[in-house]
Amino acid sequence: MRLSESQDCWLRLLYAPQLSAEKCRGAVAASGSIEALLAASHSTLAGMGFSAATIAALREPDETRLDAGRRWLNTPGCALLTFDSPDWPESLARLDDAPLALWLRGRAALLAEPQLAIVGSRNPSHDGRETAMAFAAHLAQAGLVITSGLASGIDAAAHEGALTATGDTVAVLGCGPDEVYPQGNRALAARIADLGLLVSEYPPGTPPLRHHFPARNRIISGLSLGVLVVEAAARSGSLITARLAAEQGREVFAIPGSIHNPMARGCHRLIREGAKLVETSDDVLGELANQLGPMLRASTPAAADPLPDEPGRASAEVDPDYAKLLSAMEFAPVSMDQLMQRTGLTPETLSSMLLILELQGAVEILPGGRYATRGNAPRKRT
Repeated sequence: MRLSESQDCWLRLLYAPQLSAEKCRGAVAASGSIEALLAASHSTLAGMGFSAATIAALREPDETRLDAGRRWLNTPGCALLTFDSPDWPESLARLDDAPLALWLRGRAALLAEPQLAIVGSRNPSHDGRETAMAFAAHLAQAGLVITSGLASGIDAAAHEGALTATGDTVAVLGCGPDEVYPQGNRALAARIADLGLLVSEYPPGTPPLRHHFPARNRIISGLSLGVLVVEAAARSGSLITARLAAEQGREVFAIPGSIHNPMARGCHRLIREGAKLVETSDDVLGELANQLGPMLRASTPAAADPLPDEPGRASAEVDPDYAKLLSAMEFAPVSMDQLMQRTGLTPETLSSMLLILELQGAVEILPGGRYATRGNAPRKRT
């Protein structure tokens, strides 16, 4: 199917080098349309601030790249949304550094729905991953579109949680819409393209370059009513997203964690700086209620508190000694000597019980002979 003249003109502009989004928005507005801009004389374009390289590329574009863009736009489910479109998200229109266009793959209508960003560590704890999935599931069931960056860890868990709850999710990419990074998330990206929406400001064929990922964070926060940080180290890309959200006037939420968990330090920092402390997903819904109004579906009581149960809650109904042991482990790794002091159990009994709990997946053995409940064990880096 042949593209419209407007679409073809936009492809020529977006594939041109040395573009300034702010300069292009002003030039399109001054010209009245993208077609009029590209029909302008060399001197007019130069007067608008376009470089000689940009003007040359507009006059004699790379037809190979243009044909690749045309083929992609003719693929079912793929689209190009430009800043001058009536469907351009209002939340992005208010950003000074908004992109010129978004390349879309999936359900473009999701951009008009209320969104909440969920972000966090690429190397989360087991507890953090499960918490992200549970929050995403409940918030998606309540009517929010869950937006994230398709990265490993918390991002992927947030997308998975929304999809598992048959909710909606948007993934903002740091590469072209036909690329997937990391490769391990290819199956997840395919599901999102089928059931949700993949979004990128980069044209098809653009590889995942390092500087693209911090840049895409402004779109994640810009599309959303707020950003929820589940786990983040003291130096984390998630904190960039949170900072951008605050600068954009969005809500910033953070889930606290154990002081012994390095992945909780970023969240604690955000809370000290004014982020809203979150313990349940209903804390988020309550803060957003005025903005959402009738768009928000009734909260599901059964899912109102998605945080994991306290250690030992289930076992307390089965065996008091196991309940005592799990309770003694609390929220930080402990040694065998500490467990003996806290429980009064013998080393032989403790060793046997810990082995059984490890086989059941409830306890993890850490370096240095320490033990932790599965949800509270710091994740080993690979």
